[in-house]
Amino acid sequence: MRIMGIDYGDARTGVAISDLLCSIVGSTTVIHSRRMDKTLEEVCRIVSENDIGEIAVGLPKNMNGTEGPRAELCREFAAKLEEATGKPVKLWDERRTTVEAHNILNEHNYHGKKRKNTVDAVAASLILEGYLAFRKR
Repeated sequence: MRIMGIDYGDARTGVAISDLLCSIVGSTTVIHSRRMDKTLEEVCRIVSENDIGEIAVGLPKNMNGTEGPRAELCREFAAKLEEATGKPVKLWDERRTTVEAHNILNEHNYHGKKRKNTVDAVAASLILEGYLAFRKR
């Protein structure tokens, strides 16, 4: 069984998948879609192809811990994903993951289009890494 981390977005959704031991991020991808139903369909395909047993969806909170409209969309996505896959879906606080993803890409000189197509996968990896570390404790 593997664990999946998801950074759900309006146009791009980052997906990260753990290794079989659920200890590190094994692979990443980005789904390019502006439609929730198409994104759900693609995530469901990835879940079935990769023996995913659990999913962590990033929940964007404000720095003071409150939730805005984006968090509500992620909650809706997570609920639909759990229904569609039958897998447990956990919401994971993703504060600062996108900022950290940009910092990582800056350190490795990723700029322009290459950066735009990578930042969501890096953010999903950070969500998954945080969730995996939590599970180990």
